[in-house]
Amino acid sequence: MSLGDQVAWSGNASTGIVVVFYRPDAACVRRANRYADAGLCVVIDNTEQLQSAGQLGLDKRIVYVANGANHGIATGINQGVELLLKAGCTSALIFDQDSEPSGQLLQALPRLLEEEKQLRGRVALIGPAYEDTRLGGVAPFVRFGYLKLQRVAPVGTRPIEIDFLISSGSCINLAAWQEIGPMDDSLFIDFVDLEWCVRARSRGYAVLGAPGLRLAHELGGEPVSFLGRQYPSHSPLRHYYLFRNAVALVKRSYIPWTWKSTELVKFPFRLAIYGLFLQPRLSHLRMAFVGIWHGLTGRMGPLDRL
Repeated sequence: MSLGDQVAWSGNASTGIVVVFYRPDAACVRRANRYADAGLCVVIDNTEQLQSAGQLGLDKRIVYVANGANHGIATGINQGVELLLKAGCTSALIFDQDSEPSGQLLQALPRLLEEEKQLRGRVALIGPAYEDTRLGGVAPFVRFGYLKLQRVAPVGTRPIEIDFLISSGSCINLAAWQEIGPMDDSLFIDFVDLEWCVRARSRGYAVLGAPGLRLAHELGGEPVSFLGRQYPSHSPLRHYYLFRNAVALVKRSYIPWTWKSTELVKFPFRLAIYGLFLQPRLSHLRMAFVGIWHGLTGRMGPLDRL
């Protein structure tokens, strides 16, 4: 089917799925193909080399958009959500290409979102606790606090009001999306989900964690151990975006000082960890400092190779 036919065909679906690809392997394609049975699935491919859905081996029911360039996670999600809105969907499940949601999660999250909308009214999104065995198992939910994040254990059965969720695994209320606005394209990657959640909460919408649900999800590369804790590692380029976007958000007036104070405390520790434990050290440090400079000077969007 053509893109228009597929969107029209799934117009009665209440929940759609958006997956953003970047240089996917066969396992990524296999995960995406699972979603075709759950409703309208849109795959946005940020891989630089143009490919067809058939070449990748994607299910024919999947709406596939090949960008032919890396436009970033924010733009990819925005593209997918716009297609779901055109199809008449009322909620959107968002997944990274390496996330492993269960069938229970795919069914339970949209149902929980509808229940909480009835109870609370203004709900932006709901998401599970994510589980990364490399980082110690199930991660707590998070609320902002001065100088230190407040970690909320994912226990019980009722959704918990929190301050932000990672985008992968979240189920977004698309009516709220139209009031809150799309993800911030200028951030490209890193803190995209946090900024959107902060914006949602500033408009009176709740961000909810579902403690009874889990999503298998790996953050970054092999973790780095420092002072008894495990920290996710990334490439030097990702560390550029992490530091740049953190600085950019610290400068924004609507971002709460609870989060800003925590990030400012983390800065020297992050620099020490990435500079001492990741190879090549100078490359990690250089990209981090370039990111800090660009955040201070307002240079946003994708980074042209230095």
